[in-house]
Amino acid sequence: MKKSEKITTEKSLTKGEIVIYRSPQGPEIQVKLEKDTVWLNLNQIAVLFDTHKSGISRHIKNIYKDKELERVSTVAKIATVQIEGGRKIERKIEYYNLDVIISVGYRVNSKRATQFRIWATKTLKDHLIKGYTINKKRLLETREKLRGLQEAVAFLQEKSKHKLLSGQEQEILNLLADYSKTLSLLEQYDKEKLSLAKKTKGKFVLTYEDAKQVILEIKKNLLARKEASGLFGQENGDKLRGIIGNIYQTFGKKELYPSLEEKAAYLLYFIIKDHPFVDGNKRIGSFLFIYFLDRNHFLYRQNGEKKINDNALTALALLIAVSDTKEKDKLIKIITNLLAI
Repeated sequence: MKKSEKITTEKSLTKGEIVIYRSPQGPEIQVKLEKDTVWLNLNQIAVLFDTHKSGISRHIKNIYKDKELERVSTVAKIATVQIEGGRKIERKIEYYNLDVIISVGYRVNSKRATQFRIWATKTLKDHLIKGYTINKKRLLETREKLRGLQEAVAFLQEKSKHKLLSGQEQEILNLLADYSKTLSLLEQYDKEKLSLAKKTKGKFVLTYEDAKQVILEIKKNLLARKEASGLFGQENGDKLRGIIGNIYQTFGKKELYPSLEEKAAYLLYFIIKDHPFVDGNKRIGSFLFIYFLDRNHFLYRQNGEKKINDNALTALALLIAVSDTKEKDKLIKIITNLLAI
C-alpha cells in the first residue's frame, strides 16, 4: 500500500474525524468518531496490520472466546452501499471499535503490527506519565486561528490611529469585540467546533440591473435631502458590472467565493476600493452590502439586531478606504467573521 493511501469509514458515521495511526511506510488511517470511539471493518483492520482478512477474523473470534472483550459493546452493524454486478446493494457490515483494533494489534504477527504495538505502547505511556496525549492536527489548527485573531487585533489597532478614522475608535473597538466572539478559541477547541466562518448559501443573486436600480433610488433620496451631487453614482467605466461578475466567477465549474459571507465581503471591499463611481463609492458600497444581505435574509441576528449596525458599517467602510491592497485578506476575514456571529 502506498504511503499516501487513506481509509475512511462510511458516511453514516458523521461525528468528527481522528487520525489513529501512521507508520513511516504504511497507510494513514482516518476514521469517524461515534459514541466516543472509532470503528473499522474487517477489511480495514487487515489493511491496517498488512495481513490476511482470515487471520484477523480468527483473532477476533479468539478475543471474544477468551472473553477479553464483550461482543455486544464492541461491534456495530452499519449499512454500507456496495456496487455488485453494476447495481447498488445495501448490506449491513460489522464494524469493530478501538478496543478490538488494539487487541488484534497485540495478537497479529506482522511487521506493521509490530510498528503499531510500538506506537500504541509509547502513546499509552505518554498518556499515563503526562496525563494527556497531544493531537497535533488540532493544535496546529488552533494556533492558526489564534494567529488570525492576533492579526485582526493588530490591524484594527493600527488603522484606528489613521486621521480619517478619528472619532471611530469606539466602533473599531466594538468590531474587535464582535470579531473575537466568533473565535472563542478555548471553548470551541474543547467542543471540537473550531471554525473560521460559516459557509451560508445565498439564494438571491445580485445582478448589474438590480444594483443600478438600487443606486438610482439612493441617488433620488440623497438629492432630495441635498446630501449628494449630480456626480453621485455616475459610473466610472464598466467597473461595477465587472465587480458584480467577479463575486460570482467560477473556476472549473466551482464558485471562487461560494459562501454568502464571502460574496458580501468582496462586494463591499471591491466597490469601495476599486472606485467604480465618480462619487459615492463608500456610501454605495455600504448600501449594496446591506441590500444584498437583506435580500438573502441574512441582515439580522435571531434577536432582531443587525449583524453589522450602521456605525460599525461606517467604520468598516473607512477601514477599507484607508487600507493597503495587501491587507485585503485581513479585511475579508474580519467581515466574514462578523457576519458569522
